[in-house]
Amino acid sequence: MELQSPDRQLRLAVDLVNTRTREPEKLIAPADLQSFLMAHGEPEPVAVGERDLVAVRAFRERLRPVFHAEPDEAAGLINALLEEYAVRPYLSNHDGTPWHVHVAKPDTSWVEWLAATTALGLATFAAGHGFEALGVCAAADCDRVFANAAERRPRRFCTPRCAGRTRVASYRARQS
Repeated sequence: MELQSPDRQLRLAVDLVNTRTREPEKLIAPADLQSFLMAHGEPEPVAVGERDLVAVRAFRERLRPVFHAEPDEAAGLINALLEEYAVRPYLSNHDGTPWHVHVAKPDTSWVEWLAATTALGLATFAAGHGFEALGVCAAADCDRVFANAAERRPRRFCTPRCAGRTRVASYRARQS
């Protein structure tokens, strides 16, 4: 369980929340969680079980409101997660990995590691870009979250596909 860049921490947070949207649940079995973690840079072996899956899915629902909240509330939610899960940062080079920073206790569970890592990622991102750079897609049929590091804001949609679909629907509605 390593912690690399702030971008990775943020991507973990966004992608974790987006594993459950209006689309079918993406974390159905422990193997799905294992694939998710490996797709986000965790080296093999990634051993997860049903208990990990249930805990990560529950944590995901604690993370989701950060993207919906006003800045003061979002900061409070992130601070609560940091207080509950994060420890004083420390350097580690366990298992032959290059030196990197950890903010979760050694030998912690996957949910505790994800909670500490994603909370730090969101805190770092919000401090650098502001809470208005975190959002929920404005498309009527989408509830995916996003983080927008671009200088030109505001961003209203999670992808150009959602933006285009919304524009087309709006155009068609005006034409009828």
